[in-house]
Amino acid sequence: MFKHILVPTDGSELSRATAARAVSFAKEAGAKVTVFFAKPEYPIAYFGEGALIDPTTPEKFAELADQQAAEYLGEVQQLCADGNVPCDVVAVTSDVPYEAIIEAAEKSGCDLIFMASHGRRGISGFLLGSETNKVLTHSKVPVLVYR
Repeated sequence: MFKHILVPTDGSELSRATAARAVSFAKEAGAKVTVFFAKPEYPIAYFGEGALIDPTTPEKFAELADQQAAEYLGEVQQLCADGNVPCDVVAVTSDVPYEAIIEAAEKSGCDLIFMASHGRRGISGFLLGSETNKVLTHSKVPVLVYR
């Protein structure tokens, strides 16, 4: 039924378990996987009349985000390789993950988004709890939520 599955990941334990189950599901369905990661944008904080000083440069921040993306995407790529499941990777920079997830699914031609019910918060991850809800309410692509 499903031939191309988008699997968003944020590196959390639930996200890892979801990815493992998504790869197993894809193998059973004979589907291809596209694993997705939304890299955070460089945070610019303002306080009063001036910007707060951040010791990290935008370039260094982007480099760290790229490393994080490679690590998380690589984990799922390895699961796919171990299961003989075709796999593509997509990483984009976005502070609006639900929109990025939906756009990645549409651009990649996915017919299912397989995602965790929630994830971790903070700059190193995206808010999958509320993001999952937003994907569910805005996506035209079917969404399978794994708990």
